[in-house]
Amino acid sequence: MKIELDIALVKSYYKPRLADSHKGNHGHALLVAGRKGMMGAAIISSRACVRSGIGLLTTLLPEAERTILQQSVPEAMLAFKLPGKKKIHQHSAVAIGPGMGTEKNAKEQLEKIISAAPQKLLLDADALNILATNKKLLALLPKQTILTPHIKEFDRIFGEHKTNEQRIRTAKAAAKKWKIIIVLKNATTIITDGKHGVYNNRQNAGLAKGGSGDMLTGIMLAFLAQGYMPLEAAMMAVYIHSTAAAKCLTTQSEESMLATDVIEYIGAAFETLKN
Repeated sequence: MKIELDIALVKSYYKPRLADSHKGNHGHALLVAGRKGMMGAAIISSRACVRSGIGLLTTLLPEAERTILQQSVPEAMLAFKLPGKKKIHQHSAVAIGPGMGTEKNAKEQLEKIISAAPQKLLLDADALNILATNKKLLALLPKQTILTPHIKEFDRIFGEHKTNEQRIRTAKAAAKKWKIIIVLKNATTIITDGKHGVYNNRQNAGLAKGGSGDMLTGIMLAFLAQGYMPLEAAMMAVYIHSTAAAKCLTTQSEESMLATDVIEYIGAAFETLKN
């Protein structure tokens, strides 16, 4: 079934915050991101996450890079060593990948997180590149794990495709086979759980630059941690991401728009769900 991602669909899932809520009501996420020379991805993902309603965020990164994140996103707590299985499960949701690299340590972190089987897991960027070189991990992914590949990352994992229609068919089949959710990022993004295909047709060339995917990961992680089911979180995040980008064009052009600019419009995107 082909479904268009529109405001009516997103509003049907949106959960407004209660006036008497506190940070403990809005989830505690763990984000594994960043390495030397690639801390921008960790900063963008972390900043987008804390802008998207998360109660608490812990970002795991190399200790030598702690200062830049502390200064850029003071709302995030920091960790320098992957916690054990019990402590991983204390987090409402886990995301891994932005800017983390594909070296031995990164591979070990991904394998440990997958084996811990967190209730809600999101793989992006370098986590997907690691998955492409170790495809046996696909069968070990917890059910309802979200993968957010762009088309090149998708082809590395699932083989070369000549057209995007072929990719969409493969994405649906793969999601069904491994009981996962795939967010195939492109000018038109598709979200599929193997049964349904939800299409975001709001194209924005301003998002065709580095950092846009890291931002989406942060937003999606926030929704996962706040109690949305994985498919709901994926749809909510893609909507907020594209809506914030559209609103950003009121002050920036497609050429000048940065991911860090778009993050400042996340609040305006949320307001569209309340009016």
